[in-house]
Amino acid sequence: MPQQNAWVVERLRKFHDQLGVKVLRYEIKDLRPPKDILHAMQRQITAEREKRALIASSEGRMQEQINIATGEREAAIQQSEGDKQAAINVAMGEAEAIKAIAVANAEAIARVARAIEMPGGIQAVNLKVAEKYVEAFSWLAKTGNTLIVPSNMADLSSLIAGAMSVVKSQAPERAGQA
Repeated sequence: MPQQNAWVVERLRKFHDQLGVKVLRYEIKDLRPPKDILHAMQRQITAEREKRALIASSEGRMQEQINIATGEREAAIQQSEGDKQAAINVAMGEAEAIKAIAVANAEAIARVARAIEMPGGIQAVNLKVAEKYVEAFSWLAKTGNTLIVPSNMADLSSLIAGAMSVVKSQAPERAGQA
């Protein structure tokens, strides 16, 4: 083909010299290449189309996998954030409950302290200590096969009196602080 083009160009130059016309370009309107070249060109075009289709398909699958992975990652992050917030909420609730119990215990202790200082308060404490003492021995007798008995059961009142002397010794100190 290039040789034919050179021959055509040469002929046009000679024609140009004879007529005084300068040919700047020429166009071939009817080109009929051999059938085997046409088939080769068609195969090349078909191969290019198939190549582009395969590339587009593989890029689509790649983007699909990226989107799925991104979605799973985002879901895992959201789940962990939810779990974290739930744990924080539970911990804060437990902390508030502990604070409320502590405040209630402090108030109860303060009330007991004020009640002991009132008339008859020491006698009430003596009664409560005696009840707890008897209750503890009763529980020990029911739950185990070993029984702890004071060395002198008749001297139960001296044990209670000893406990009360500790309470009474604390009462003057508190009175001095008030």
